[in-house]
Amino acid sequence: MKRGAFMELKNVQTFRVLAEELSFTRTAERLNYAQSSVSAQIQSLEEELGVLLVERSGKRIRLTDAGTQFLSYAHRLLNLADEAHEVVGNSSEVVGTLTVGSVESLCTYRLAPVLKAYRAHFPQVELIFRTGICRDLRQAVWHGSLDLAVTLESPCQDPGLHCEILRDEPMRVVAPVHHPLARALEVGPGDLEHETLLVTEPGCSYRVMFESALESTGIHHPRVEFFSVEAIKQCVQAGLGVSLLPSMAVQEELEAHELVELPWNGPEFPVVSQLVWRHDKWLSPAARGFIEMTRRYFSTALQDVDGL
Repeated sequence: MKRGAFMELKNVQTFRVLAEELSFTRTAERLNYAQSSVSAQIQSLEEELGVLLVERSGKRIRLTDAGTQFLSYAHRLLNLADEAHEVVGNSSEVVGTLTVGSVESLCTYRLAPVLKAYRAHFPQVELIFRTGICRDLRQAVWHGSLDLAVTLESPCQDPGLHCEILRDEPMRVVAPVHHPLARALEVGPGDLEHETLLVTEPGCSYRVMFESALESTGIHHPRVEFFSVEAIKQCVQAGLGVSLLPSMAVQEELEAHELVELPWNGPEFPVVSQLVWRHDKWLSPAARGFIEMTRRYFSTALQDVDGL
């Protein structure tokens, strides 16, 4: 870095958005800048640091090794600036930006009331919500691109993260209503020998558990992969195969006799919903508000949604 150079936080913010979008055009649109302004800010930052942060190949870009290394510092710089603004500004109104990640299932079946209530209580906070698989969400929290995550997986053991269990999330092995195994007293991994598995995307926590349970039989099961729980449910109903899904996602279909739960007698699937944030991260009032509202919802409002 040039001696005496002062790093513009505006340039750092632009770099962070560019690292997320990997597109100068989308970055300019998101920040409401001219594309030439985005390029100039990145170039200024590269000149200050004395390294290339991004490699350009036509319309495609990627972070260099130095860019990847600097990204973690960019998150920390901007988080520290937010902290200073909140503490020194001492404003009674909660403002700022909060970036939260979760899995599709929790977003669809658990978090919608939380997000609605949060917007009502904190209208001046820009809330950015992203979905992904749990492993990627935890990594994003660790690297700072997410402030918080709500995951659906086995209890987290990462020493660098604070993982707060919200509740156990029962899992169900589901099949079409007229499936031959629907009348069985119990179903184990070996009983699914001739079944097609309908699974979520690679890396999904409960997909990994289901496949691990079935691998003990030494039988290869054909798979059909989806990126939507709703699509899986529809295809199970149509008789395409069987699946392991969270109870919250299939409760209505089970009660309406559109799906049937197989009486699973195999390895357990220890899945919980949990809040995740970095141990060493300063929690802004916006983040603390989201945490408290989520805790309240999971502890009481799942029985009484009006409790929010």
